[in-house]
This record gives sequence, C-alpha cells and structure tokens, in this order.
Amino acid sequence: MAQRGRVPQMLFDSSLRKELGRSFSATVVVLVTIVMTVMLIRTLSQATRGLVDPAEVMLVMGFTVLGHLPTILTLSLFVAITATLTRMYAGSEMVVWFSCGQGLLSFLRPVLRFAWPVLLAVALLALLVWPWANLQIRELRDRFQGRGDIERVAPGRFIESQNGQRVFFIDKDTPDANTGRNIFIISRDSATGRETVTSAESGHLETIDGSSFLILEKGQQLESQLAIESSGEMRLAFFDRHGSRMGESAQAHASSTHPTLRSTASLLADPTPRHQGELSWRFGLTLAAINCTLIALAATRVNPRAGRSASLAFSMFTFAAYYNLLTIGENWIARSRVGMLAFMLALHGGIFLLTVLWLLGRDGGWLSRWRRRRAATAAALDTVLPPLDAPKANAKGGQS
Repeated sequence: MAQRGRVPQMLFDSSLRKELGRSFSATVVVLVTIVMTVMLIRTLSQATRGLVDPAEVMLVMGFTVLGHLPTILTLSLFVAITATLTRMYAGSEMVVWFSCGQGLLSFLRPVLRFAWPVLLAVALLALLVWPWANLQIRELRDRFQGRGDIERVAPGRFIESQNGQRVFFIDKDTPDANTGRNIFIISRDSATGRETVTSAESGHLETIDGSSFLILEKGQQLESQLAIESSGEMRLAFFDRHGSRMGESAQAHASSTHPTLRSTASLLADPTPRHQGELSWRFGLTLAAINCTLIALAATRVNPRAGRSASLAFSMFTFAAYYNLLTIGENWIARSRVGMLAFMLALHGGIFLLTVLWLLGRDGGWLSRWRRRRAATAAALDTVLPPLDAPKANAKGGQS
C-alpha cells in the first residue's frame, strides 16, 4: 500500500521536472544567443572607438556574458516555470493533478528540487564570478589603453591620447606597430596656455630610462598662445629630428578600488556605503532568484480570454520591475539614503511574505482542511454537550 501511494507522487515529480528541464534548456539557449548578439555589437562599437583591442573582442564579449549569467539563469528559470505551468493549465493537466489530490503546494517540492542547482549557480556566479569577470574586462581595456599612442591609433583617424593632452593623426602604413608616417599632432598645455601643432614625415617610439618618447623626423612645429590677452605671436620651427615624451612605457594596471571589481570578502571586510550597495546587488541576485521561483508558481494561471501569452508577459514585467528595484536600492544604499539590511528585508522579505500568502490563498487545500477540522470539532462538541436551549424547554414543560 505504501508503494502504491508513492508511485503517483514519483510519477508527478518526474514528469514535472522533465518538462521544466526541457523548457529551461530552450530558454537558456535563446537568452544566451540574444545577449551574445547584443554584447558583440556593443563590443565591436567599443573597438571602433579605440576602447577595446579588436583582436580581443571575443574575449571581452565572453567575460561580459559570463558576468550577466546570474540574470540570464534567473530569467530562464522564471520563464521556464511560467511556460510549463501555463501549458499544463491550457492542456487541462492541472485539473487532472488537482483531482488526484495534488494541490498547488504539491508543485512546490518538485519545482524546488529542479531549481536548487540553478539557484546555487546564481549565488556562485553573483558572489564570485561577477567581480572576477569585471576585473578581467578592466585589465584587458587598461592593457590596450596603456599601449603606445602610435600603436593604438587607427590609420586615417584623429585619436585622442591617453592623458587627453594630445590629438594624433597618423597614416600608419608600416608593418611595425611602433612606427608611422605622415604624422600630425596637436597638443595643448593648460598650465602655460600654449598650443603646439607638429607635423612630420615619419616617427617611431623609443624607450629611454623607462619612459616612452616619440621621435619625429623631418617636420615642422608651430607654437602659439591661446590666452585672450596674448599678443598673437606664433613661432614656426623646422627640425630634422625631434623627441617628445609620451609617458611611462609600463602598462597600466587595472584599479581594484571600484566596488564591482572587488571580491565579496573584501567588500564585507570594508562595509562602506558604496560597498554595501554592491553587496546588496550581489546578494539580491540570489534572493531575487528564489522569490522569482515562488512568484512563477503562485502567479501562473490561464485566462481563456487572454490566452497563454498573458502569463509570460506578466512574468517579464514582474522580472523587469524586480530588477529595477534592485538597481534603485543599490543606488540608495551607496548614497546612504537607506540601510542595506533594512532595504533587503523590506524588498526581498516583503516579496517573499506576499508570495507565500498568495500561494497559500491560491492552493485552498489548507483552508478546506481547516474548515473540515473546524466542522468536525463543532460536531463532536454538539454530541458531547447538550444544546443550550434544552434546560429552558424542560423548565417550561414542568410549569405547564
């Protein structure tokens, strides 16, 4: 008898988890494809502006997608649960399971058994992989930005130098990355108010005493004053060889002071408002994934007049609103407008409590059981205790 009672439950759990697995896999593939396409376009745009090395576009895109995996997995889980339950409602499978004694709360166990590896992956990605991926992207960009100015400019384009003091135009038709031809440079010195325009037939980079120098050959230099009260005099000089310091040749290292680049342990050790704002985002990703799982189970239903798309539209709107609240809370915490624990308790705790009450209200099984127990208790009391009007009836009969 015990085994007969377990077979429907095992069949119920396995069928639901298989359906969730198929829907989740398809949703992850679609969302990852969309995100990779968007990130590829954005990374290519950054490469054309000289912010990213064109040879490292795929690497930067991979790290970017890896940092967004917590959001992708959470949305995929949310959509998978909503789509599966919507199909079961539309196909009258939910009616069959309800008639077999499986209430809405009975779906909670198989859904959580399927979702817990995804929730664990979201937590690890948000707490460990997210800062590491951001740090790798920053290092790649800083390494490219820290290269020589002649090496990172594109032929035929005006490019601003790393320190913002010079603008270059180089017709770089040589195979060597440190040399170029037909060089045009305009530089401004804010301290002295001078503007210098330099042109040369060719130039190359040389490292002297740890500093990078641009050596120009066969050119001219025009120097003028930018101040309004200046006399307007200009000085023109011709040269066969001219050297200009370009900055340190060592590559710039990524700064790890930004909260998104620091590890979770370091943020916990230094709980400043900015660090707490970043922590609220990382921990909030995991808590939001748990709440979204419960919301999908509690909110999914099929309205024949609205169709199946209404549940999916509601899930997308709920997901977007939830994550916008996470971003708003991060900004508020970073600006010391609200405490981290108070905000997380109000947002995640409040949504969890409302979702549990919503789920219990839709299940109805606990309410019907409570009503049956109450009726049974009342019936037992009626059989044990006489009615309250019985003594009055006997007294009236005795007087008559």
